[in-house]
Amino acid sequence: MCISQLMLLQVFFLMVPEGVWLQPSSPSGAAPTPSDGSETPWPVPGISTVGPTVVTPSAPENGTVDLFPALPVCVCDLTPGTCDINCCCDRDCYLLHPRTVFSFCLPGSVRSSSWMCVDNSLIFRSNSPFPSRVFMDSGGVRQFCVLVNNSRLNYFQKLQKVNATNFQALATEFGGESFTSTFQTQSPPPFYRAGDPILTYFPKWSVFSLLRQPAGVGAGGLCAESNPAGFLESKSTTCARFFKNLTNSCTLDPALNAASYYNFTVLKVPRGMTDLQNTKFQVPVTLVSQAGSPLLSGNICQNVVSQVIYEIETNGTFGIQKVSVSFGQTNLTVEPDTSLQQHFLIRFRAFQQSTAASLTGPRSGNPGYIVGKPLLALTGDKSHSMTLLQSQGDGICSVKKHEVQFGVNAISGCKLRLKKMDCSHLQQEIYQTLHGKTSPEHVAIFGNADPAQKREWTRILSRNCSVSAMHCTSCCVIPVSLEIQVLWAYTGLQSNPQAHVSGARFLYQCQSIKDSQQVTEVALTTVVTFVDITQKPEPPRGQPRIDWKLPFDFFFPLKIAFSRGVDSQKGSASLILILCLLVLGVLKLETK
Repeated sequence: MCISQLMLLQVFFLMVPEGVWLQPSSPSGAAPTPSDGSETPWPVPGISTVGPTVVTPSAPENGTVDLFPALPVCVCDLTPGTCDINCCCDRDCYLLHPRTVFSFCLPGSVRSSSWMCVDNSLIFRSNSPFPSRVFMDSGGVRQFCVLVNNSRLNYFQKLQKVNATNFQALATEFGGESFTSTFQTQSPPPFYRAGDPILTYFPKWSVFSLLRQPAGVGAGGLCAESNPAGFLESKSTTCARFFKNLTNSCTLDPALNAASYYNFTVLKVPRGMTDLQNTKFQVPVTLVSQAGSPLLSGNICQNVVSQVIYEIETNGTFGIQKVSVSFGQTNLTVEPDTSLQQHFLIRFRAFQQSTAASLTGPRSGNPGYIVGKPLLALTGDKSHSMTLLQSQGDGICSVKKHEVQFGVNAISGCKLRLKKMDCSHLQQEIYQTLHGKTSPEHVAIFGNADPAQKREWTRILSRNCSVSAMHCTSCCVIPVSLEIQVLWAYTGLQSNPQAHVSGARFLYQCQSIKDSQQVTEVALTTVVTFVDITQKPEPPRGQPRIDWKLPFDFFFPLKIAFSRGVDSQKGSASLILILCLLVLGVLKLETK
């Protein structure tokens, strides 16, 4: 409903003084505030939507208002089968009031809304079929507001830009600590919000703590023990530990003992702190498989924890329902300055959700790719991320790979140490190093491509190195560089464009070596380039003008005829004669 149409609503005024106009509510203006005690599901610009907004409904209560306006496409639903944080349109969250759990709603996850307001004292009765409310503005004046039904507002909201002018004001308004400690509040909140630290309880010592997820800090990636796990934040971290005396640390260091990662209970909701006798607020950590305790046997430290995986099932405001943990263990040799790399993974999923759905890889967009998300590839029936080379500290190629991020051009390189082998095995090893053990065969057209739907993937064009192309018959041709070229474009509405991949190819640069037995090291490089091939449509034209029925100047043909000389007059004689006859006919009709 446009503003001009809103003026035609059947709203009766007792008295409208001169100069009174409908005022649209705007984020820059004074935001109306509630006056009574009922709840509205519609966000009003300028009012914080974190909690419920209190208003007085002026419409009859028999009408129902959708508390969770559906969108045709949920662009922030990137993880199938799992609740995405702050994505208020994600159906996997099973939340009637998403803002009670989320700190805010991501742009595009709720329908935008706008209100048109007028002084409430001017309203006698409203027959508007659209939602209407009564608010109180900052000056204490009650405002009667009608929700504007403008379909153009249902697209993405414009992000607030930060510059040198408004930086200090925004930093003052939103600045502060990263999170507030739960122990500082006298009465704990009734439920977890997204990002809140998860509370744990040690019954043996009657001590509260937080669920930790050690993370690497500094250049060496040393483990920081104080890093808390955030509610609904699925995250993977890696860190390193160094031991001066592994003989003592093997059995005494709790970081190496699996029991230290499950000898506690997890509080379902924070309010469980006030009622420790009620065990219904405490969730034990379940072992998926048995893990042995560290044992020193000779110069070998056995059953050392190398990986910890937590699976946490949640149920909205009812909190955490189930926690399970699984371990990866390894053996360390006792020697000076022994090091260990540990991996920590925490996954959240909805309660009673199937494990198969939770293990499905996250989307890179829905449907269109999001810049910075992984570029999805397909090998056989398995979906994975396309990768680039990654080097260790000494420049040698690492087993780990960099993920190719959509829309981000990148280059990486490393040195590969070669073993003595024949030419075919040497080529195979280098190809696997360049693109991974699973060579990508297809690339996803959209960020939400389903591996089971082959039409949602496009084949990667590729051609390996050829001996004939190098004009060499007795040498070994090996690839030394791989360039991943991706063509992409925007499709869909200009107001909500979606990025998709149009095609991709692998372009190898090859080098010939005479004797593969003498080569001990080769430098490899991988490059990824994204090319935008979007064909933008013509800009929309303005509204058509009025089609005049008569010329603007009725005597224009006569002026043209007499201004072109004698030749033009001869050619226009018939036109002048017809005009004269028409004038005479009109005069005769008037005389009769």
